[in-house]
Amino acid sequence: MQIGATGFLIFFLVFLIWFWNSVYVIKEWERAVILRLGRMLPDAKDAGLRIVVWPIDKLYKMSMQIETLDVPPQDIITRDNVSAKVNAVCYFKVVDPPRALSQTKNYLYATSQLSQTTLRSVCGQFELDEILSDRDKVNAKLQIILDQDTEPWGVKVTKVELKQVDIPETMQRAIARQAEAERERRAKVIHADGEFQASAKLAEAAAVLAAEPAAIQLRYLQTLTEIGAEKNTTIVFPLPVDIINLWARSVARGEEIAEAKKLPGKTG
Repeated sequence: MQIGATGFLIFFLVFLIWFWNSVYVIKEWERAVILRLGRMLPDAKDAGLRIVVWPIDKLYKMSMQIETLDVPPQDIITRDNVSAKVNAVCYFKVVDPPRALSQTKNYLYATSQLSQTTLRSVCGQFELDEILSDRDKVNAKLQIILDQDTEPWGVKVTKVELKQVDIPETMQRAIARQAEAERERRAKVIHADGEFQASAKLAEAAAVLAAEPAAIQLRYLQTLTEIGAEKNTTIVFPLPVDIINLWARSVARGEEIAEAKKLPGKTG
């Protein structure tokens, strides 16, 4: 009787060990890859309670969540021969767990190393101005290349973003001078354009005043009104423009008469 109880206890302990190694709970964001006698089953198991035959079967859990990979700063030389340091962040996830487990020993490390080499090679194909101002183009090219290279591993790269671009201090000063010169150029162009528009409007106003002489008098009166409104202590004596015109004509006529009187004396 005692031996039977001991044997039952041993059997129960063995059953507990087997049950502990055979029952798995797969979470909603995980998938299970099962190896049976070293051969991988083609389909991954979904979330829920899974029982395998241990030690014949071995189960591996694979996360389907998006992984965030921080790519460390890389020393690059741009297409216009500028040295810089660029770092990025890469977002990817496992879409085919059997391939991710069978094709790479560590898909996280493999994706990290591939991201670093791709970042150096792709940034070397762009000029510094393009990397600084057109990051969307660089990000899109990085994402396409990484996605193509990681597809055989069962990994999908969803997004790649450049985080920071560090350039030498001398280059920063050169960029600052370039930006300052560009601002000055725009200011001069805007000033010249304003002068051109003002001259065009003045030409149009002169044409209107030449066609309507009375408009000059009205403009003269309006100027007097503005002067009186701004400086109330100033006394203004308006002088009609017609009087100025008569005086100018009389002066011109007097000069003509004087010239005519001089002509006979010169001939004699």
